[in-house]
Amino acid sequence: MSVDKKRRDFSGMLLGGVALVGGASVGYGVKSAWDPLPSVMSAGFTTVDMSKAKAGKLYVVEWRGKPIFILNKNKSSVEDDKREFTIEGNTYSVMIGLCTHLGCIPAYIEKNKKFKCACHGGEFDSNGMQTFGPPPRPLDIPPFKVNGNIITLGEKGEEYNKLTSKA
Repeated sequence: MSVDKKRRDFSGMLLGGVALVGGASVGYGVKSAWDPLPSVMSAGFTTVDMSKAKAGKLYVVEWRGKPIFILNKNKSSVEDDKREFTIEGNTYSVMIGLCTHLGCIPAYIEKNKKFKCACHGGEFDSNGMQTFGPPPRPLDIPPFKVNGNIITLGEKGEEYNKLTSKA
């Protein structure tokens, strides 16, 4: 084997090694850029204590920049076992408070027990089911988990799985 061939082989292996290390570094950098920041990960969950919730009242919280409607139902509320769950004897419905037509925030009209969207007149019952107007589907149900009186938004739990499997 000549000296030139040995140099060529060594140069090729050296260049290949440098390319491998460089490629791995670029790949690591790209993956790091795609991963969500820790601040975003921590913002993914919102906990709501429902222990002092009053019957018939709407509670609005924010989750990932979206309004979440949590309605503590009373005896005269529209019943829908496909959109309700129970916490210690109280019945609740939870939904993302954005109209499924164009994303406006519907107002809750307590005396009529319905949500009314001011943008185009869409209406939803107290369970978030569309009853009038242009909305193409019910209000969306966010992922949630129940632990005692605490609702954790952003985590799928047994109650969420039951509601979404009935749809």
